[in-house]
Amino acid sequence: MGSSRKSFSIQIFAGILLVALCWVIAGAMREPIVNAGDTAPKFKVVTDSGKTLTRGDFGGKVLVLNFWATWCPPCIEEIPSLDALQRQFGKQGLVVLAISVDKNEKTYRDFLKRANVSFQTARDPEADISSSYGTYKYPETYLVDRDGKVVAKYISNQDWMDQSIIKDIRALL
Repeated sequence: MGSSRKSFSIQIFAGILLVALCWVIAGAMREPIVNAGDTAPKFKVVTDSGKTLTRGDFGGKVLVLNFWATWCPPCIEEIPSLDALQRQFGKQGLVVLAISVDKNEKTYRDFLKRANVSFQTARDPEADISSSYGTYKYPETYLVDRDGKVVAKYISNQDWMDQSIIKDIRALL
């Protein structure tokens, strides 16, 4: 009688451990998804101009963090308005940083040479930074305030000179 009770207790304990292990594994496999109201994840990237930037380098500035690729037509479509946004608000404390997930460096560099953008660009071919934000579809852009909080998340291409976006940006500057 004591042996079967002991066996039953071991089975219950093993079951509890198995449930706990599954819960821990499921939590670890869940990808982070950053939304408005969240603190922007930290990152470190070397821009195409050779400057190493971290999220902390934008303290006191409003950051428009754009994830894109040259093979993405909606990404290409929004680049002129991102450039116009940087030109209009750069001196007021806005920084546009576009991080490409292009694997082909030559295609990426050739595109940027033709585009001649005024904002900062960088390449993250392993998509480490975008995945830390939970971004897997492009383009996706995060508007980050002076304190490092995400105030808006834009999925798909935008007209960055649209008056509703401009109003939101002016409120942050």
